[in-house]
Amino acid sequence: MKNDYLEIENAEGMPNLADSALALDFLLSAKSAVRFYAAALTEAATPEVRMTLRNDLYNAIDMHKEITELMIKKGWLHPYNVNEQFQLDKKSTEMALKIAGMKLFPGNTSRLGTFATPHQ
Repeated sequence: MKNDYLEIENAEGMPNLADSALALDFLLSAKSAVRFYAAALTEAATPEVRMTLRNDLYNAIDMHKEITELMIKKGWLHPYNVNEQFQLDKKSTEMALKIAGMKLFPGNTSRLGTFATPHQ
């Protein structure tokens, strides 16, 4: 990874990494929704509320399934092969460490003179 992250050619692979990270976040949100709807269903007092929560639970389960299938199809998730998933997670961790080590901000953060300012 080159440190000149502003150049397009140095961002190779970043859209795919960003897509997989967003998909994983979406998957975890769907999983949380399933958990919360299931818990809420056990607390519901009326049949109407239970029916609504049950429908929402089924929708959340379907959403989780769709996201999981997409991630498997794209190669972003390997739920049936621990070694492949470990290698993918290791690669993601290494990339995150590289990004964290980049000098993203210049040493001189003064923006004086960048904009038209009166009485400089």
